[in-house]
Formats: sequence, C-alpha cells, structure tokens
Amino acid sequence: MGLKLPEILLIFAALLLLFGGSRLPQLGSSLGSALRNFKRGFSSDDDKDDASDKKPGTLSASSSVDKDVAAAKSPSHNA
Repeated sequence: MGLKLPEILLIFAALLLLFGGSRLPQLGSSLGSALRNFKRGFSSDDDKDDASDKKPGTLSASSSVDKDVAAAKSPSHNA
C-alpha cells in the first residue's frame, strides 16, 4: 500500500514545478537537518553523555548544528 514509482514521480514533478530546480536541493538539505535535530531531541541523556566522552578529533564529536549554522550564513544560500 506504499508509494509506487508513478506516484513518487508525480510528487517529484509537482515539487519541481512549485519550487524550481535550484531550490530543491536546499529544501532537501533543510528537511534532513530538521529530521536530524528532531531525532536528537528525542534521544536519551545517556546518548549525550556518550558523545561527550568521545575524543575531540572524531567525527561523532563534531556538531552538525555548527555546520548547519555555518552553511546557513554562507552567501550561496542567500538567493
């Protein structure tokens, strides 16, 4: 009962007509960021303690929120 290929193509075509080709990657990026932040909000306190125990040079210790803020300030997003 899920979405099949014709329905997905129809939805993608409608989004392409509404927002244009240059805006779709930005919408996808912001949607992915919102989902990551939403999931992070529901994570337990134990996950936060584990992340703080990581070494500062590892990928898991880097904050994606800082990257999202830096990307939002870049001139390429000011269209």
